[in-house]
Amino acid sequence: MIEKIKELTKDTAIYGISTIVGRFLGFVLTPFYTHVLPDTAEMGIFNNYYAAIAFLNVIFIYGMDSAFMKYASLTSGTEKKKIFSTGFIAVIISSILFALVLFVLQTPFLNYLDIPQKFLQGDPNKFFRFFYYLILILILDTITLIPFAYLRLERKSKRFALIRLINIFLNLVLNLIFFLVLRWGLESIFIANLIASLLNLVLLMPDILRNFEKRVDKELLKKMLIFGIPYLPASISATIVQVIDRPIVEKLTNYETLGVYSASYKLGTLMMLVVMMFQFAWQPFFLTNAKEENAKDIFAKVLTLFVLFTSFLWVVISLFIDDVVKMEFFGLSLYKQEYHEGLVIVPIVLLGYLFNGIYYNFQAGIYIEDKTKYFPIVTGIGAVVNVAVNFLLIPEIGIIGAALATLAAYIAMAVSLFYFSQKFYKVKYEYNRITKILSLLFATTGVYYYIFYNFGLTLAIKFVMLIGFISAVFVLRIITKDEFVKLSKMLLRGK
Repeated sequence: MIEKIKELTKDTAIYGISTIVGRFLGFVLTPFYTHVLPDTAEMGIFNNYYAAIAFLNVIFIYGMDSAFMKYASLTSGTEKKKIFSTGFIAVIISSILFALVLFVLQTPFLNYLDIPQKFLQGDPNKFFRFFYYLILILILDTITLIPFAYLRLERKSKRFALIRLINIFLNLVLNLIFFLVLRWGLESIFIANLIASLLNLVLLMPDILRNFEKRVDKELLKKMLIFGIPYLPASISATIVQVIDRPIVEKLTNYETLGVYSASYKLGTLMMLVVMMFQFAWQPFFLTNAKEENAKDIFAKVLTLFVLFTSFLWVVISLFIDDVVKMEFFGLSLYKQEYHEGLVIVPIVLLGYLFNGIYYNFQAGIYIEDKTKYFPIVTGIGAVVNVAVNFLLIPEIGIIGAALATLAAYIAMAVSLFYFSQKFYKVKYEYNRITKILSLLFATTGVYYYIFYNFGLTLAIKFVMLIGFISAVFVLRIITKDEFVKLSKMLLRGK
């Protein structure tokens, strides 16, 4: 079992290099944007466009990347090339058709965005250009998903990471050039992203050509669609959970508030990068190890370790992120002063993504038993909860309500998927330990906000809370000293 977990840990670390740096790009650029974008509303506009990209991306791919991984994992050689080519050609054709539909709908889309009049003065056509960039980015990102899935399935994690790192570096450099040298303003973000997405396709071309055949197997395509299409409503619902808060915040408040919320939410996605690292390695890991005699024991142990690690990470980030953000360098804080009021939502967003990671843990049984038809139900529950809580709480408590909506949605999704997964693929999780960890986590959350609102969190109090959390982990025997030493050796030395 230890060897299998080490294997997962190794892949997670390699995928994590590109994921960490990619998210670090977001953390670098978000503070950068808070200083180079003259108005917090522009941050809101940018995030609304990218919420649309996230939403439309799942429509463009309609589960074909997951279908490819499912069927390609069961075969090899020429058969795998046939699966790759069938999915790849189908995605190219459908992406072009979807793009044409979007082009026709550009005016209704921009009317929906309801850009403030002050930004339409001078060059109102730039928002149409942003929309064209959006379409091109969607096409390029979609047709590279199956090649990236191929690299993951073949465990070519180093090549996967290298391509991502090159892409990230280019995106960063172009943002700096376009903003600081060419002075293109908000348009810089879209052009830099477009060029970086094009580079992905160029770098993946050797893998595409190596696996590409000029044919589509109709029967195979039908099977892939049957497997993948259930991902469409499921993915749409999941994306609603991830991004619907942006347009709702804008409609119930204004673009300025959305800008503050979006910048602060970005800090909460520190937990998301850990979850993404895990997810990249987890799906191929459980698919390839499903037939192991002790597979369920391995999966149970993975969940315990994941919850323990992310809970500790939650405590560290929640306690000290505001100190980092407010730290001044040459008279400037990391985030511009106008954005500091949004930092209160960061612990809630972090907690939401922790439960999102638990949700991904429970996906194993659904994949293994081919019960993907339940994903739309689970994510649909999350979407309904998210939208309902957003509309219920934002008018009352503002952006804190939006953050709570994200947390509520991810908890609902994790609980729902646990129910269905256990129904078809029962795993005896370490319930006693997990219950203790989550109870400690929620107790710490309550203490955090009680002190925050009533007394203020000084640096001394934060260190006391951190030490208290770590001590409680051992006092409650969530993990013993011997287990901690063995786990540390495994992760740090690979022994």
